[in-house]
Amino acid sequence: MAAAPHVTALADEPVDHRFKGLPPDAAGLTVGALAAERRNLFDGGFTTPVLALSAESVEHNLALLETYAERHGLAFAPHGKTSMSPQLFARQLQHGAWGITAAVPHQARVYRAFGIGRIFLANELVDAAALRWLAGELDADPDFAFVCYVDSVRGVELMDEALRAAGASRPVDVVVELGAGEGARTGARTEADCAAVADAVAGAAALRLVGVAGYEGEVPQASGERVRDWLRRLVALAAGFDAEGRFAGLGAGEPIVVSAGGSAWFDAVAEVFAEIPGLSAPVLKLLRSGAYVSHDDGHYRHLTPFNRVPEEGALRPAFRLWAQVVSRPTAEQAFLNAGKRDAAYDLDLPEAQVVRSARDGSVRAAEGITVSGLSDQHAWVRTGPDARLEVGDWVGMGLSHPCTSFDKWQLIPLVEADGTVTDFVRTFF
Repeated sequence: MAAAPHVTALADEPVDHRFKGLPPDAAGLTVGALAAERRNLFDGGFTTPVLALSAESVEHNLALLETYAERHGLAFAPHGKTSMSPQLFARQLQHGAWGITAAVPHQARVYRAFGIGRIFLANELVDAAALRWLAGELDADPDFAFVCYVDSVRGVELMDEALRAAGASRPVDVVVELGAGEGARTGARTEADCAAVADAVAGAAALRLVGVAGYEGEVPQASGERVRDWLRRLVALAAGFDAEGRFAGLGAGEPIVVSAGGSAWFDAVAEVFAEIPGLSAPVLKLLRSGAYVSHDDGHYRHLTPFNRVPEEGALRPAFRLWAQVVSRPTAEQAFLNAGKRDAAYDLDLPEAQVVRSARDGSVRAAEGITVSGLSDQHAWVRTGPDARLEVGDWVGMGLSHPCTSFDKWQLIPLVEADGTVTDFVRTFF
């Protein structure tokens, strides 16, 4: 599958002051021209701090989830909020993704601007202005497929009112969201509540019920047993709705959508979705994991289902944030020139992994070196008695939580193992 024209056009964007870390002497080049020079991240004029994505790890992760979804009979709509990168969306689609998941209207607008033809919005949508935009997109493109959550009668009323006022000619496809339990996030809390929402959809001319969905990552005190119990409730809800004829609005061959799956429990989703009984229409078993594309060196390294099913493979962390030692005031302390504006810190602090010597370019493990805190533009580093670290050295750090790593960088070098920069990943947060 070729990338959409708007994606390839990103290579024509000029390199300038908007983008952190890029070589100052590249000003005036296009992104594509700079990529074609195949500069080295360490001696090609890049300034610190600079975030890099491993080209090999990204490709490995894309291929692994493609294989996993195929093996388990799952369709895949990876959550685009993780990267907000049309280039990565294009590669996910090339690796078999059914579509891309969004959370808010802005994200869906970015997706459409870059030619995404199928969007699953894993959230309620009651904004009249956004619904007017959506009605226009659906009317203008008969091939555009869109699905979103509904979880309340009032929400259904607001959607129907806004869409009818906009003169929508195509109904918006919706799935009833089953909440993950008391104290969880959105979603109707009981099966009776779900039925009331489905009844409201049936009476709304501008909406069409196509399935059920939810997010198992919000199950309170989540464990494998609790998550599977909730997923079986979701499957039973779909089967019950089908038996009651609630999906009668589907056309011939159109699937019933059953969707779940974040990045922590997709093994449970695969297991339970394999138990979905035969229904009156084909079932689109839609997984929505997003963090896999870059993985990480913290939160998701511990949570990934591949820890439980190692025979199915392993994701590789793709991020490395490079910063320089700018101050070494004592033998126990150093400061790097990267901070909260550059690194994710909402779940875990960055992890010092390697040191690249400013003297000779040699690389060694970051032994005795620990990031202990972040200021806006500095990392606070504790150093042990055996740590070798001096002003000017580059420190490569692993990051935790992809979603709050991507969003701090508008243009991210894609780097091969030898340091060669082969491309740049543009983000739109």
